[in-house]
Amino acid sequence: MALKLFQRLPAVLQFGPSRLLVVCPACVCTSSGRCILTQGCRRLWRSARSLTTIAKEPSFVAGSSAGLRRDSVPRFCLTLLHGPAAEEERAFCQLLSSCSSSGKVLKLVRSAEMMSDSMAAAVLHRVADLEREAHALRDPSVLEDDVIRALCFQLERDSRRLSDSGLLAALLAGTRLFLDPMSTLMVRLVTESQERLNRGGMSVGQLCTLGQAVHAMKGPVGSVMLEEVMEHIRKQEPSKWSLAELVAVYGLLGGGVARNRCYQDLLNAMHAHAVKVASSMDKVAVSGVLGSLMALNQTKVTPLVIALCKQAVRHVPHFSDEELAAVLAALMHYGLSDRYFVEAVERRAPSLAFTAHPETVTKVMQFFGLRNILSPQVLDAVAESFVYRADAYSTDQVALQIVPFGKLGYLPPNAAELFRKVEAVLQTRSSQFQPHMLIRLLHSCILVERFPVNFVAKVFSEFFLQQLQEEGSGIDYNIRAQLTQLDMTVKLECLFHQGPRLGPKYRVKSYQVAGSTIETPVNVHLCNSVKIDLMSLLGGVSYFGSQVLTPYCYTLDVELKLDDEGYVLPASHKDVCKRIAVCIDGQSRFTNNTRQLLGKETIKQRHLRLLGYEVVQIPFYEFEHLHGTARVDYLHEKIFSNSYRLSW
Repeated sequence: MALKLFQRLPAVLQFGPSRLLVVCPACVCTSSGRCILTQGCRRLWRSARSLTTIAKEPSFVAGSSAGLRRDSVPRFCLTLLHGPAAEEERAFCQLLSSCSSSGKVLKLVRSAEMMSDSMAAAVLHRVADLEREAHALRDPSVLEDDVIRALCFQLERDSRRLSDSGLLAALLAGTRLFLDPMSTLMVRLVTESQERLNRGGMSVGQLCTLGQAVHAMKGPVGSVMLEEVMEHIRKQEPSKWSLAELVAVYGLLGGGVARNRCYQDLLNAMHAHAVKVASSMDKVAVSGVLGSLMALNQTKVTPLVIALCKQAVRHVPHFSDEELAAVLAALMHYGLSDRYFVEAVERRAPSLAFTAHPETVTKVMQFFGLRNILSPQVLDAVAESFVYRADAYSTDQVALQIVPFGKLGYLPPNAAELFRKVEAVLQTRSSQFQPHMLIRLLHSCILVERFPVNFVAKVFSEFFLQQLQEEGSGIDYNIRAQLTQLDMTVKLECLFHQGPRLGPKYRVKSYQVAGSTIETPVNVHLCNSVKIDLMSLLGGVSYFGSQVLTPYCYTLDVELKLDDEGYVLPASHKDVCKRIAVCIDGQSRFTNNTRQLLGKETIKQRHLRLLGYEVVQIPFYEFEHLHGTARVDYLHEKIFSNSYRLSW
């Protein structure tokens, strides 16, 4: 009806040398003459820079698909020529990014006087940011809103007149909103994108946007277009790309496009270029490239990862939660860290522990635990926040935040409150834990002398062990070793416990096997040096044993046997009064940044003492700086501190 009234107007459009006058049909459609557009239009809108068109309301089917309806009244105004000035667009996008809900986004759009196609696509992307959850929208009814429907209908009807960037951004937004690929809107956007791709001339960034969209759509059409997009990208020279284009291609390939595809030559060229420009990357670029390298499982990129790690140091205070988590995950994947990066994270830890997303806090703890970095600033802050935030954590997040305390052998100042909270979580949610994750949590507790006696009965039960076997990983050697050490701890340190024990078929005979995380193998070079000086001290190699497996699963670096008068017996002697376990502790048995033993080494020494051994520790930092007879004197003082040294 609005169109018919518009056609009846005798001389509405007046063309002059400097301006174009456009009548708003919405005003004509109302008896009062009042504009029904959100912002009004002053009946006759003069504009020298834009042609305003009117879109009718589209309609969406709630859920993962969308349809469009063309019988609604005009409600939205979108410019297709010479849109708002760049400053206006930037201001709008800043306001858009500050919206914390879809309702606020829609309110902002209703207040806009005019919008370009890029702004319209940005609105859809922001709604996707706020509503997208896994493979669906939290609130699909948001697609029924008049503003969203009007935006989509306008984009559908005028798809041929959209700019390249606006067209591709709108297509990508449609996939992020889970619109039906067969809906009229998506079909028209895809068709128009294919035509423009065939004509050529798209920038690398635009090709990446199109690639992400068609990859998300899947299906035969998407696969064919994706191959074409990648062929266009491969024809380009990465060394000539801008930084934004380089990051965009990394994002495209890391998003799944490069899996099972042969793009390694392209990636190698990109890596070489990225090393040169790493010092210019902003926080989004650093986190994006690191995340893509990890997703692509790229090897031989150590120089690039080191360069990105150095650049990340300056961005740590400004990383978003998601960006920081991506950086930490990549550094863990490549086994790298930087002292300055660690210090930057430590400075941010007090606020991060209380305000960051739980997954980011978990990644921080995983990073420090995996790298064996003992940081009281980080651990204390996380311990304090855990007491207040644990109820909102997933069971995996609970376990992964507590495990590093045990691994590093560290108890925070609020240890009593921390482990009371852990116990409370276990009491209310133990059935929600994955079996292997529950074992990791309980095992980490015993490393710092916190004994979960109320829960061992569950993990030793046949029902629980059967659940564990049915998990994807099953009961591997490490799990069995953790269960064995948990059982031994209950036996040695919880004498009052009368509950069930671990069945013999689940126990291991040795903690020190290839790939085991229960015992750290001895440093061979350090051990050989100690044994040479022990031979000088004792008079021969027959007076001590090395790599001795005890009946208690632990392996002794060096074992000495004494009679009832304190004399050293040959290693083969059976009648023994006293045994000395010499622990030759290399750097790998300590935290990387301090001289504190790891939790698994302290529990080993604690158990050996309870089993009747005298434990003598030979740390690398005391032994390695000595030379000649000073080493022999040192060993005598450490092992036989109450006797005189004999000369042989």
